[in-house]
Amino acid sequence: MKKYLRISYCIIICLTVGFFSGKITQSSITTWYPTLIKPIFNPPNWVFAPVWTLLYIFMGIAAGLIWNEIEKKPKEVKIALQYFIFQLGLNALWSYLFFGLQNLLLASIEVILLLLVLIECYKIFKPIHSTAAKLFIPYIAWVSFASLLTLSIFYLN
Repeated sequence: MKKYLRISYCIIICLTVGFFSGKITQSSITTWYPTLIKPIFNPPNWVFAPVWTLLYIFMGIAAGLIWNEIEKKPKEVKIALQYFIFQLGLNALWSYLFFGLQNLLLASIEVILLLLVLIECYKIFKPIHSTAAKLFIPYIAWVSFASLLTLSIFYLN
């Protein structure tokens, strides 16, 4: 039961971060964001909420699976969870930089940093729990796309 509680706790934390990131985004989505020039591959706004919700759930499951390995690999798990917390903070920071501050340059730099940290998380997670690492693949793919999108919006504006 303890294992499921850890996973549930991590999912709740990730969804909470997502909720507050969404709150930062809300006001700009209908005011500032529509005024930006966007690339032709910019998805419609309704795509973002379901994709991010699923990604936050995957993140939470991944973190919970890693946390469940604490007794077997305490040092590795602590390092992995530190990276996880760091990437989650970067994830939230991007919303603040892009939508809150409306700073396309800082958001562009930060999203690249986030992507690099996600790749490192994947590498650190893999020897601890391969399924946890695999749960990061869609997240890495989406942030790769988000990086291209952010950089394109910065360039176009």
